[in-house]
Amino acid sequence: MSELAHYAVGEHNTRGRAVPENAPFARSEFQRDRDRIIHSTAFRRLEYKTQVFVNHEGDLFRTRLTHSMEVAQIARSIARYLRLNEDLVEAIALAHDLGHTPFGHAGQDALNACMKGHGGFEHNLQSLRVVDVLEERYAAFDGLNLCFETREGILKHCSPECAASLGAVGERFLKKQRPSLEAQIANLADEIAYNNHDVDDGLRSGLIKLEQIASVRLIAGHLDAVRLAYPGLGERRLIHETIRRMIGTLATDLIQQTEKNIRECGAMNLDDVRASPPLVAFSPEVREQSRELKTFLHTHLYRHYHVMRMNTKAHRIIADLFHAFVEDRRLLPPQFQRQAETDTARAVSDYIAGMTDRYAIREHRRIFAVEEI
Repeated sequence: MSELAHYAVGEHNTRGRAVPENAPFARSEFQRDRDRIIHSTAFRRLEYKTQVFVNHEGDLFRTRLTHSMEVAQIARSIARYLRLNEDLVEAIALAHDLGHTPFGHAGQDALNACMKGHGGFEHNLQSLRVVDVLEERYAAFDGLNLCFETREGILKHCSPECAASLGAVGERFLKKQRPSLEAQIANLADEIAYNNHDVDDGLRSGLIKLEQIASVRLIAGHLDAVRLAYPGLGERRLIHETIRRMIGTLATDLIQQTEKNIRECGAMNLDDVRASPPLVAFSPEVREQSRELKTFLHTHLYRHYHVMRMNTKAHRIIADLFHAFVEDRRLLPPQFQRQAETDTARAVSDYIAGMTDRYAIREHRRIFAVEEI
C-alpha cells in the first residue's frame, strides 16, 4: 500500500475498539477487522442469502456473499488510487450485508412490517448488531469488537431517534457529519456492483432482454462500441464485455469527481472530511445515468412478475415464522429462547434475520407442513 493521504483513516487516527486489545502482529488493525469478518458465522451465511434470485433458482446468480466480494474488489481498487485505507474499505464492504434477511429486500420489508411496534427492522442496523452483539466467537467480548471506523462504515443511514441510542457510532447522524472517505467509497461501490451485476443476472435469467437495456444510456454506448469492435461476438461475451466497461466508466468517473471534490473543499485531515458535504460522488451526468439504470431495473426486473411471485412467498414465510415464534417462544432454539425471556420480538427478529433462504424455507415446512417432523 502506498503512503496514505493525510485525510485517510490510519493507525494514527483510529478511534479504536470498545474493548481495548493488544496491537495485532504482522497485520494492521483494519486487516484484523477484515479477518474477523471473513471468519464470522454471519459472513458464511451470505452464500445462501438472496440478492435478486433465490438460491434454488440457479447456481450462477449472485448471492449476498458474491455481491459483498464484488463490492470489496471495486471499493479497494478505488481506495488504492485515492491513497485511502484499502483494508478499512474492504472490511466495510465485506460486512455491510451481514445483517440482511433471507429473500433480499422482500425479506427485509416483511420483517420490518412484523417488527412494527417493536422498534422496526433495518438491515444496516442489524449488520451493526451482528458485529457488536450477536457473533459469539471471543471469550473477552460479545460480537467482533471491530474498530470504530469499520462499525461507522457499516451503519450507512440511521434515524435520529435510533442514532441517539447507539452511542458514539450514532453521533454523526445527530451532528449532521459525514463518515470517513473509506465508508463513502464502500457505499457507492455497493451501488456500482449491484446495478451492474443485476443487469447480468437479469439477462442470464431471461427476465430482461438485450433489446430492452439497449435503451439505457449508461449501457447503450458501451454495447454499441463492443458490437462495432467485435462483430459477431457471442451474446454472453458481449454482455460481459459491456458490463466490464460500464463498471470501468462508473469507477473512473467516481475517482475523478471525488478528487475534484476533495480539492475544492480543501480537506486536510479526517475532521475536515467529517465536516464537509459528501465528497465521494459521481459527476452530475453519470449520476443521472446511474439513476436511469436503477429506474430501468426497478421497472423491468425487480417488479417482474416472476420476481414478485417469489417476493410474495418470501413475505408469507417470514410473517408466518415471526408470528409462530412470538406466539410460542418454545418453538425457538434454546439460545433464542433465553433471549426471548427479555425481548421476544427482537429475539425472533435476530433468529429470522440470521437464516439463509433455504433454512427459512425448511423451518417453515417443519412448523407448518403436517408431513414434516
